[in-house]
Amino acid sequence: MVSETFGRVRDGKGEALLAGNERYDLLVIGGGINGAGIARDAAGRGLRVLLCEQRDLGGATSSASTKLIHGGLRYLEYYEFRLVREALIERETLLRAAPHIIWPLTFVLPHDRDQRPAWMIRLGLLLYDHLGGRELLPASRGRDLRRDPVGAALRDDFTKGFSYSDCWVEDSRLVVLNAMDAAERGAEILTRTRCTSARRLDGDWIVTLRQADGGEREVRGRALVNAAGPWVGEVLGNVAGANRRSSLRLVKGSHIVVPRLFDGDQAYIFQNEDRRIVFAIPYEGRFTLIGTTDVPHEDDPGRVEISGSEVDYLCRSASRYLAEPVVPDDVVWSYAGVRPLYDDSSRNASAVTRDYVFDLDTPANQAPLLSIYGGKITTYRKLAEHALEKLLPAIDEAAAPWTRGASLPGGDISEADFEGFFSGFTARHGWLPTALARRLARAYGTRADRLVGAATSLSGLGEHLGDDLYEAEVAYLMDREWAREADDVLWRRSKLGLHVSAETKARLTDFLAGNPAGGRPNGCRNGTARAATP
Repeated sequence: MVSETFGRVRDGKGEALLAGNERYDLLVIGGGINGAGIARDAAGRGLRVLLCEQRDLGGATSSASTKLIHGGLRYLEYYEFRLVREALIERETLLRAAPHIIWPLTFVLPHDRDQRPAWMIRLGLLLYDHLGGRELLPASRGRDLRRDPVGAALRDDFTKGFSYSDCWVEDSRLVVLNAMDAAERGAEILTRTRCTSARRLDGDWIVTLRQADGGEREVRGRALVNAAGPWVGEVLGNVAGANRRSSLRLVKGSHIVVPRLFDGDQAYIFQNEDRRIVFAIPYEGRFTLIGTTDVPHEDDPGRVEISGSEVDYLCRSASRYLAEPVVPDDVVWSYAGVRPLYDDSSRNASAVTRDYVFDLDTPANQAPLLSIYGGKITTYRKLAEHALEKLLPAIDEAAAPWTRGASLPGGDISEADFEGFFSGFTARHGWLPTALARRLARAYGTRADRLVGAATSLSGLGEHLGDDLYEAEVAYLMDREWAREADDVLWRRSKLGLHVSAETKARLTDFLAGNPAGGRPNGCRNGTARAATP
């Protein structure tokens, strides 16, 4: 909305290179799901938005989740009814917005007589069914595990269970799609760009951005959002110099991936002796994902990995229920992430609230600073709406919410019917191998047609980099999705890292090195910083 020009760009020697950058309405630090969601919402309201991310989009917490859009059944025990209700409502909102990367998933809960009583579980599930106004997902029900096929994978002593529905999500793709939508609505998205300082001046924020090559850029904004996740406290104190206490509590969550443990599309939720729960979820066709842990984390959030004790814990938790035990040697991949939770003084890390908390700093006649703590990937869209509700009055702007009911890129699928869309996609591109066609349709939705373009055979997709990875897909990811390095492609834009050969990885690395700039989507800037390996 504001079009005043301001700014300087400096090279690595600190010399001014360019003047004339626009003054922004909103500057966002952090390219995880919260930052990307806020940038999208703000851009769609007509605000001039710039987002900077020090690494790759979704490169930290937002790509290390359990990959679920869910209400959080266990949060009912902590009386987090508002959080659960909001999350339950958001399940179906997000399912409609992105049915290519979000889909229903049935969870089977075996009843352990030594844990919560059956009546308590049934009461909790009835509340879960009705608290959020469920429309698309089936209701919970009891299961006779002696006769039901879902009981085949479990130990014989589990005879009774329950099932309910939540949703699966490709978490890091959800981040990228929000950033894409923001960029297509006019936002500037800068990856591999670190915010090194921020100060208030004449009613604005003056922010210095440092790119991977050492070049610096100074920009001006009417409001600043600190959505830096695990680094929110660092940005608050060391970057913005705000004299405010950081109420941050870091909790590590780790996951393991093992060869597929059971048949069927259902997932399992296991209750443990410590009152925590662990999920076992079908993953990437050939695998099972098991997680998560809740461990206090006090080290550098940029250096986080699963511990041996966490691997043992997850294996023991699954082995208490499954007919075939899980052992550490079964693990083919693991990942860990740090959740930036609001410190509510809970002694148990599992009991710390997952709700989001805002810290709005608005000194008289000064530009506002909004810092964000906590939050679930499920509620990111509502978090963004609430963030704009806080900020718009502070910057003297008014614009109505719009994201509820709006599709994300590739999600404009009629009636959220992915299988119907996929049938049409394969009819249009019958030459694509079925497995490749389904992977492209799942990853890109209706944008898959743009990726394929005018090709009528596999050779039309350009250089074959190995397995089912072709030049056309990598070029699309570089041009439209800010991919710059092999990990961006193999672990965050996809999970091909679990499937492709070492030779394919090497050819992809060489291809990216030979095409360092790629395309430049609206607001995209290239960087050369090395992305963190999951």
